[in-house]
Amino acid sequence: MSNEILQAIKVICEEKGLSMESVVETIEAAMAAAYRKDFAEKNQNIKVTFDTKTGSAKVYDVKIIVENVDIEAQDLAWEEQRQKREAGEVIAEADEIKRFNPKTEIMIAESKKTHSKMKVGEEIVTELPVPTEYGRMAAQTAKQVIIQRLREAERENIFANYQDKVGTVVNGIVQRFDARSVMVDLGQAVAVMPPEEQIRVERYDAGARFRFYIVAVEMKAKGPEIIVSRAHKDLVKELFAQEVPEVSAGSVVIKEVAREAGSRSKIAVTTEDENIDPVGSCVGQRGTRVQTVIAELGGEKIDIIEWSDDSQKFITQALSPAKVISVTLQPEEKVALVKVAEDQLSLAIGRSGQNVRLASKLSGWKIDILAPDRVAQAGEETAVVEVSPTETAAAEAVVPIVEATPEVQA
Repeated sequence: MSNEILQAIKVICEEKGLSMESVVETIEAAMAAAYRKDFAEKNQNIKVTFDTKTGSAKVYDVKIIVENVDIEAQDLAWEEQRQKREAGEVIAEADEIKRFNPKTEIMIAESKKTHSKMKVGEEIVTELPVPTEYGRMAAQTAKQVIIQRLREAERENIFANYQDKVGTVVNGIVQRFDARSVMVDLGQAVAVMPPEEQIRVERYDAGARFRFYIVAVEMKAKGPEIIVSRAHKDLVKELFAQEVPEVSAGSVVIKEVAREAGSRSKIAVTTEDENIDPVGSCVGQRGTRVQTVIAELGGEKIDIIEWSDDSQKFITQALSPAKVISVTLQPEEKVALVKVAEDQLSLAIGRSGQNVRLASKLSGWKIDILAPDRVAQAGEETAVVEVSPTETAAAEAVVPIVEATPEVQA
């Protein structure tokens, strides 16, 4: 019988992803509840130990030894303190009156009758008899408690596991639609992808496999709720970390990501190692690395640029593939006036303003694109920088738009 019990516990542990200790604790708590309900006296503090090797259980009454107290005087003092608290008076924590609890405590004078050598603060553990009918009656009561406790333990286990994964990417399978949300099977748990975290142009058919970014994990009344996303900008960052060894190792850092999910993203990368090309590392040989990310994002275009502390230079590169003539900064308003040639105006702005919008998000500056005949006069606080031919060439060398094609644009 003991082997069968132990084997059953092991199966539960494997199926639910729980530790042996937590399952045994659950069984002991359930058996204690069953004994307490049918056999225990009012002031007994029931504890049960379950031996998985023998399949037997022992029942104990456990009490802590405390100093002698005048219960009547203590009750009067406690009642006075309660009335003061109800009247709005603040009671210091150190002055709080702790009432004697006969269920879990025993006074030192009483304990001396049976345990003369024991001191205040020690526990008296008294083994209690186990009636013959306890096994049969306890089984029914314990069954429901065990099921409930196992559910709670499983929920806590899932919550703890996935809380540590917030901000990471996991594999998942689309399970079904629930209203407008997508339910995603992550293996150990089912996650929710709300409408705002979905990519509008993607199809989420049942059984489709994707990689998802874990946005948040919250404990709800029905258990842990895991929120995942396909539209979060950090999904791009984490996918590059998985595909580019230099990023995962930290030698290449993705400083910022600007994204319009399903359409286009811009990422700014940098490195402190002079022997590493941060842009080239993310692109990979013949674009293999970036193409893997693009394929995962359903063909979303990706601009990879080199990050710079120089705001003018960074804005110039962020507007790639457009060629910039000059950048005028207005630091107080955090506004950048960018001069481009007439034939570069539409390219700098992008379709529906997408290019300049993403560049603005990436750089943190509000960018106004101006043709040569519309350049505003700079004020006293304005810094004007003419882009040199060398910088223009550098901007052109950036990977401006990488599409899901066999060849990567140089």
